Amino acid sequence: MLLHLVAEFDLQRDVVPWLAARGWAAALDTSENSSALYVVNVERNGKIIYTWKGNQRNTHIGLYDLQTKQNEHLYVFERDLRIISCSVNNERTLLAVSFRQYTEERVSQLLQSVSKYLTLLIEIHPINNLRVLKAVDSCVQVQFLYPVEGRNTSAESRLLLVSEDKYIEQFDIHVVAEEEHKVVIQNSGQLPRARVADDLVWAQWDMMEQRLFYIVPKESKSTLKCVQFYPDENFNSILESHLDIPVNDTQFKLVNFGCDYCQDQDVASKSLNLQVFTSKAGGLCVCCTLACDTPDEIMYSVYFLHKGYNKTFTVSLERTESHQLKEVAFMNLDYYVAAYLPGQFLHLLNIQHPDLLCYSLFLTGEDARIDMLQNISIRSPLVSTVLDCHVGSMYAVSISDSALLQFLQNSKRDSERLAALHCALLYFRHTEDLEMQIIWWISENLSTCHSFDPIQEFIIASLYCRMCPETQNLDKILPYTSLLDWIGFQNSRGFWEKLNSNLESVKYAEPQLHYRSNVLRREWRNLSEEREDRTTTAYLRNIFENAKKVLSHLDAWDSEERLVPLFQEEDYQQQLLMGLMVAQLKDHLMRHLQYVGKKKIDQIVLDYVANLLNLVHRIMKEVWRRYQLHSCVFCFDERGSAGEFAVFHIMSRILEAANGMCMPLPPGFHTLHLGLGVRCLPLHTLLHYIDNGVLHLTETCVRKLLKDLDDTEKNEKLKFSIVMRLPEVLGQKVRQFWNHPINANFIARKYVKLLLEKLGDRQCSRPVPERRSVPVEFLPLNYLTNVLAEIEDEGMNPYEKQDHVNIRFVEETALKHTVTLLGLEHS
Repeated sequence: MLLHLVAEFDLQRDVVPWLAARGWAAALDTSENSSALYVVNVERNGKIIYTWKGNQRNTHIGLYDLQTKQNEHLYVFERDLRIISCSVNNERTLLAVSFRQYTEERVSQLLQSVSKYLTLLIEIHPINNLRVLKAVDSCVQVQFLYPVEGRNTSAESRLLLVSEDKYIEQFDIHVVAEEEHKVVIQNSGQLPRARVADDLVWAQWDMMEQRLFYIVPKESKSTLKCVQFYPDENFNSILESHLDIPVNDTQFKLVNFGCDYCQDQDVASKSLNLQVFTSKAGGLCVCCTLACDTPDEIMYSVYFLHKGYNKTFTVSLERTESHQLKEVAFMNLDYYVAAYLPGQFLHLLNIQHPDLLCYSLFLTGEDARIDMLQNISIRSPLVSTVLDCHVGSMYAVSISDSALLQFLQNSKRDSERLAALHCALLYFRHTEDLEMQIIWWISENLSTCHSFDPIQEFIIASLYCRMCPETQNLDKILPYTSLLDWIGFQNSRGFWEKLNSNLESVKYAEPQLHYRSNVLRREWRNLSEEREDRTTTAYLRNIFENAKKVLSHLDAWDSEERLVPLFQEEDYQQQLLMGLMVAQLKDHLMRHLQYVGKKKIDQIVLDYVANLLNLVHRIMKEVWRRYQLHSCVFCFDERGSAGEFAVFHIMSRILEAANGMCMPLPPGFHTLHLGLGVRCLPLHTLLHYIDNGVLHLTETCVRKLLKDLDDTEKNEKLKFSIVMRLPEVLGQKVRQFWNHPINANFIARKYVKLLLEKLGDRQCSRPVPERRSVPVEFLPLNYLTNVLAEIEDEGMNPYEKQDHVNIRFVEETALKHTVTLLGLEHS
């Protein structure tokens, strides 16, 4: 099961033994009277109010504290009552109770003036007086307001009364402390009251934030309003939004005002199934079920008010037996909203990034099963909490990491894989074990994901969830996906195909704030094509200084992590890219997060790029461990194993992902990649990879290759092929490490070519000087050396850093090569 439930409270487990120990449970017979013990309300401080019938059918009210795991007896009525609503104030000195005092038959037998429902305010600390707040023929729900934690407001309590007659009132209750710690209500007459809302058809209480959402029908549309209650003020309307939901013929409905037992099933079926969910990250969603003409389909809409648009989903039911069709339950999982229909489906909607449909998980069959939630009376009073009023249990709800990984392993569609991958990374943050298993899954599925690159998504999403909690609004600036457009539904069938066809795409009204690498890529290419002497400019000096700061921020790689033989080496291209990314990301954040401050932004940017490099290293470390490789992979005296070839393939995909996102790689990555390529690939494939930019020639690897490999015919061919492809600056550094005639011939030819090019560039009108008096053993060579000697004498030696490369070296190399060609070396 994808959703993991833990029972935080259960009537049978946490209350019944306590009642039995005190002799109050004799009348509890759940087999005959399931209503004898039931939950009435859950308060903001985690206290659960319940009621039961005593030995003489007295009606008791009790309280269970989730923190202390203790029960407390609050009050007893010496009558057999059906409690509808109940709430206790923060100090547990006042109790508000609404109940049905007579049945309709009993009312008809009494005087017409007798009210069917009664709402009382009772002093319970100690038990003292009581006041009648309402005596009416309609249902009333009660709810005390709770001040913010740490404020002492014991002298005043405020109570909301929600009437079935479609209005909400607030009562202000002042109390005074008398002798013997008695607390009594101060007002002798009518309690002050204020009208909060009128003409509503639906209302929901947000106990944690002390907010009231309600809907008022207006012509063809309905209006969602929100009232915020403050601890030291009164209340203010803070939201008004139009919803395209028909509500004119719906019955009155309340959400999270306790467990609503006064509505029968017929009334409940005609009421509005709607819930509002908020998240700590600023999400505000409205979820509701819509009427559907087709009997074997369910329709529901989600209004992402924080994004400014909505989505409507139509689901074809697998089974249409009438007794199995129940109301869709919506649950708040903070980062996700869950739409759940028992026996049919479980839909997890990512409310942080609803613009990408592929971030939502839709499960059916066994994957969607939740054993403990099969009833219609499901509420979500708190984030990641579900209250089953029918059973009398409250559960902490979370996504199971093991079930999610199993789903990821078994999924065959890219849409499911991508949604599960992002759920694992963003919902669970970055736990070490989960991250390791995801990397192992990625290494197995690099070639099976066709619509997205799993390495790119892993790196981008991991960076996003690591960095964003540190700074407010950073989630609006940093990228959270490498995907610009999702095309994964082209070959989908069933639900996803229909869902995609029904999706109403809405463009953002706000500008695209997320950082993109387009400018970075262009600037990196421009600077890469210039000569390295540009490093003397102030601009490039600043860029490389940024790179040094990033490298200094890298985590210390301990002995275990050094299992991967990455070398701390100079890499002009990668350090240039690091420095440029720091500069451009810093400019981007400064434009949109000016209030954060330059020092903080500098730290964010350095951490971001350093974390990026560490994530690549983390992938390397895990695949290294998985395939049980050792440092010997950087030796060239034997061929690579199957495990080494697998790691080489993964490194090639990492390089491809890095190129696609224009992101730097850790120092030594190209050296290790080339070393594995030399061990694992045949020569023609190796050279093809080099020529096409898959493998990069590095000084560390080429120098080791030239020094370590002996000069067999096969190795000579390999070395010469590598030397021929070296860039000029790199070639000057490493060719000297191969003391071989082939290398000497190559160096001599290259030297002559460069000198002759300089000769052609000179503007000189005088003729070539006559030959000096030299032996005439080899006239063509003597003439060439005279010409080159003059150029060399003018200080135009291109290899001036290598003392042994000069005209004398060219002459000796040419004579040795000629002797070898003529077969005279042994004569």
